[in-house]
Amino acid sequence: MKLSKFFFSLAIGAFLAVSILAQTRTFSDANVEYTFDLPNPTWKIAANPSEINPNVEYVYGDKMDGFLEVRKLTVKADELVSETIAAEESKLKFMQGYVAGKDEQFGGALSGRVFNFEYIRSARNMSGRFYFLKSNDTTVYVLRFTGERDKLRSIRNQTDSIARTFEIKKISSPDPK
Repeated sequence: MKLSKFFFSLAIGAFLAVSILAQTRTFSDANVEYTFDLPNPTWKIAANPSEINPNVEYVYGDKMDGFLEVRKLTVKADELVSETIAAEESKLKFMQGYVAGKDEQFGGALSGRVFNFEYIRSARNMSGRFYFLKSNDTTVYVLRFTGERDKLRSIRNQTDSIARTFEIKKISSPDPK
């Protein structure tokens, strides 16, 4: 009896693991040099990249629930990620009710830092979680997540997952013949 319960529990666990993995989608586009995984089908593309505008935007159901902008920044070769964060923060300080949060180390396919902050929009408490991921000496990608404070906090595991899987596409060299 206990053995059959064990196998039943194991089967249920395997089914749930497969169903969770089946929900993951990978973003990739010919107009950008990066990819990332979307852990939930609720993420819908709001702006596709093009040759003219390489920016990518996703919405988690509603823009107030979660909004993602991916931006590529060119920085000086000797610039630290903390300096890039300070430059971005100087633009955020003018938002209504802006309160800076902490920034912390972050690691995934690319390493960098995460900067958190809060602000007010349309009488709602909002928050931002920006991932600054350095791909080389002169390039930093910023994954800008914003949304209502409690809703963005509830999908933090997803924002972390997207940032962890963000990586530069591997360039395959042609076969020498």
